[in-house]
Amino acid sequence: MSHFIRNAWYVAATSDEINTSQPLGRTICNIQIAFYRDSKQQIQAVEDFCPHRGAPLSLGYVEGDNLVCGYHGLQMGADGKTRSMPSQRVENFPCIKPVPVVERYGFIWIWPGDKDAADDSLIPVLEWALDPKWAYGGGIYYIKCDYRLMIDNLMDLTHETYVHASSIGQKEIDETPVKTTMENGQVVTSRFMENILPPPFWQNGLSANDLPTDQPVDRWQICRFDLPSHVMIEVGVAMAGKGGYHAPADQKASSIVVDFITPETDGTMWYFWGMARNFKADDNALTASIQEGQGKIFAEDLEILERQQQNLNRFPDRQLLKLDIDAGGVQARRMIERTMKKEQPSTANGAA
Repeated sequence: MSHFIRNAWYVAATSDEINTSQPLGRTICNIQIAFYRDSKQQIQAVEDFCPHRGAPLSLGYVEGDNLVCGYHGLQMGADGKTRSMPSQRVENFPCIKPVPVVERYGFIWIWPGDKDAADDSLIPVLEWALDPKWAYGGGIYYIKCDYRLMIDNLMDLTHETYVHASSIGQKEIDETPVKTTMENGQVVTSRFMENILPPPFWQNGLSANDLPTDQPVDRWQICRFDLPSHVMIEVGVAMAGKGGYHAPADQKASSIVVDFITPETDGTMWYFWGMARNFKADDNALTASIQEGQGKIFAEDLEILERQQQNLNRFPDRQLLKLDIDAGGVQARRMIERTMKKEQPSTANGAA
């Protein structure tokens, strides 16, 4: 049994991954999907399956508003109906399923469940993506693990001390208790550290914001989990004694770590990572530098998670410990399971 919600919006791609000529094939929640742009540049998504011989439509090309199968030239419309095929009458060809899709904030969002329940007002509002005072840089990783392991990872940042020792890790993280709460439908884990020295990554952030790098700071990490699998993390440092999280902008460097965690299959996932910041938003070189540094940090997680998944597959009956630092991930999993149980009747009645 799959352990992901279907009636929800997931990030399936970034806008710049999909061009006007070549479709993109990608599996989301065990559904193979072909994405493409029509003649009006609108994003369309259909099952990646040609009704003639079952070839992936994503191996073809785009012509006008249609996908052309690269095997025998069948043309498929965005509604899942065959438009034409050389030397054939197509009136009775079987349809394939169109997939609800929306382009917003530079991401492509899909709804893998009941298409009649797809409401684009349920896509989360990303205020940083709408405000020109913010800059964003990010990337994508493909990871061979259950997507819930990444949620566990992000809701418990204690691992930074060990996995990311050369960048954002420091001993004060695992020496400082973490608090886990439920706030407005979110699972929130938070950790506040006072009067510590900034680690290398935040030394760079302070320097970029014209602040000293060799003086004590107050540091915070606030992780917010939202269904179906999004984690936004408020992180930053402020000069010690200036108010910490609430310090004025000229006394701190802060950002939002953006994490869209999308199941591919039961044991693989797409990870859309990035960082939004509200200082020196016009500095493209700084954005590129932060993006490169963050990419290296998340690459360190990749091996841990894939090897962890291999161990869990090898020893499926072993019981794992649940400590106080694991509470955020445990609560997030419970939210997912409760929502899955609620949607099972609708999933059984025709959801994709």
